[in-house]
Amino acid sequence: YPNPFSPCAAIAYDLGKAGRLRLSIFDLAGRLVRTLVDESKSQGSFEAVWDGRDASGKEVGSGTYLARLSFGGRVETVRMTLVQ
Repeated sequence: YPNPFSPCAAIAYDLGKAGRLRLSIFDLAGRLVRTLVDESKSQGSFEAVWDGRDASGKEVGSGTYLARLSFGGRVETVRMTLVQ
């Protein structure tokens, strides 16, 4: 949230158990833009913030991006729209 966003978006998620989590941002062509979280997490509620930058710190362009969360063998994806 918010969606659409400019310049930052918060991605909130709840974990019912502890485990390894990966949260990454992809463009619509499936290219990895940036990994926000890649670590073991405890059970609970968390939030990651994406500032609209790629892995090298450069601002990405306006458009639709996919936030993909992988945890416990499950994958969930949400669309996010960046407006600059």
